[in-house]
Amino acid sequence: MKFHITTMGCQMNVGDGDWLTRSLIGLGFTPAPEEEAELFILFTCSVREKPEQKVASELGRIADRHRDNPNAFVAVGGCVAQQFGTALWRRFPMVRLVFGSDGIAGAPQALSRLAAEPGLRLSLLDFTETYPERDQSWPEDTVPPRAFVSIMQGCDNFCAYCIVPFVRGRQKSRGLPAVVAECEALAGRGAREITLLGQNVNSYGLDASGDGTSFARLLDAVATIPGIARIRFTTSHPKDLSDDVVARFADLPELCPALHLPVQSGSDAVLTRMGRRYDRAAYLRLVDKLRRARPGIALTTDLIVGFPGETDDDFRRTLDLVREVGFDSGFSFMYCDRPGTVSERMEPKVAQEVKSARLAELQALLDERLAAALAAQVGRTTEILIEGASRRDSPTGPSWRGRDPGGRIVNMALPGVAEAAGTIVRARIRQAKKHSLIGEAEADHD
Repeated sequence: MKFHITTMGCQMNVGDGDWLTRSLIGLGFTPAPEEEAELFILFTCSVREKPEQKVASELGRIADRHRDNPNAFVAVGGCVAQQFGTALWRRFPMVRLVFGSDGIAGAPQALSRLAAEPGLRLSLLDFTETYPERDQSWPEDTVPPRAFVSIMQGCDNFCAYCIVPFVRGRQKSRGLPAVVAECEALAGRGAREITLLGQNVNSYGLDASGDGTSFARLLDAVATIPGIARIRFTTSHPKDLSDDVVARFADLPELCPALHLPVQSGSDAVLTRMGRRYDRAAYLRLVDKLRRARPGIALTTDLIVGFPGETDDDFRRTLDLVREVGFDSGFSFMYCDRPGTVSERMEPKVAQEVKSARLAELQALLDERLAAALAAQVGRTTEILIEGASRRDSPTGPSWRGRDPGGRIVNMALPGVAEAAGTIVRARIRQAKKHSLIGEAEADHD
C-alpha cells in the first residue's frame, strides 16, 4: 500500500514521522505523493488553536479528494489525536486509526492490520509509565544527513498556558543505551548531524523512568559516536539548563553553537503568571553564561503576546528583552486559551485587536533581528553540512542546500559535484537573503 505523511507542529512530530516512514517501508509499504497514496497519515499539533483547526481542514480536504477510492483511509497521530481521540471517527469517517505520542510504537502493526481488514478501526491512546521503545529495524536505504532522535516523551512542567502535559503525558526518559544505539545506527547509515528531541531535554534522565543519566552525560556519549559531526538539541526550558550543559558548549566541538531557548515574555509579572519559574534577570544570566562558554552562539526563542493580564508595559519589556539579548530569530504567537490549562480561567483576557497589534510589532522587530544576524555572516568562512539539492539555482548552474553550525540555511554551487548530500564544505558567505545565505566553496569538501 502507498502512504503519504503530512507533518504539522514541532520537531518531535518530524522525528516521529521519520521513524514511522522507516518502519512502514520495512513492512512493505511504499511512500508516495498524496495523489498516488491510499493511506494518509497526519501528525498533528494542538499547542495552539490554529494548527488544531488546520487538522480539520486537512481531513476535510483529503475526504473530498479521495472519496471515490474505497480503499483510502486516514491515520491521525500526535496531540490532536490524543486530545479528541475516537471522536475523530464520528466527524471524519475516513479516519480509521488515532494514536497518541505513547501509541506510535504500535502504529506500524496497527496500520498493517487496518490495510488487511477494511472494516476495522483502532485507537492507541493510552499513556504508559515508561518510554515506549520503538522497533529500530531499518530498511536498506540510507538516511538523510540530518536525523532526529527522541530521548524522552512528555512534560512535568505544567506551564499555565500549555496543553502538552495533557496530550503527551508526564515526562518519561529513554535509557542511555537505547539512545546511543539509535544514534549509532543512524550514523552508520549516513547521518552526520543528530538532533536530540524532547519537550524539555534539560531534565532528561531525572524522572522515575530514566536511568539516572544526566543530559550532559548523554551529550558526552553521543559526541563519541564515529561519523557524527554535529549535535543539536531542542527544546530547552531555561529553568533546567544546568551549568554542566552550558559547559558542554565549550567542551564538545560536535555540539553546534546554536540553542533554541524559549523565554515567552520579558515581563517578570507575566512570567510568574505563566508559571515559568525563572525571571528576566535569571534568563539574562543564562544568556551571559552561554555566550561566555561559546562566543558567537546563535540564540533563538519563542514568545507569546497577549497572555491574560499582559499590559502595555509588560509587552514593552518583551520588546526590550529581544533587543537586549539580540536573538538571531524567534517564533512569536498570540496567546489563545487551550482546554484544561490554568490560563484558560485567567482574567482579564487581552482584546484580539490588541494582541494582533502587539504581534505585528514584535514580528517586525524579530524580522530586523533576523536580517541583522544574517548580514553579520557575510564575509565569514564557515562549514556547511550539505543536506541536498537547493531549489535556488546559482548563476553557474544547480545549487546545493545546507546549514552552517548556527543552523542558518546556506545555498551554494558546487561545480562538477554530482552528489554532495552528507558532505561538509568549507565556504565563505557572500550574500544574505531574507531568510537564508549564499555561500561559495573555498576548498575541497570531505
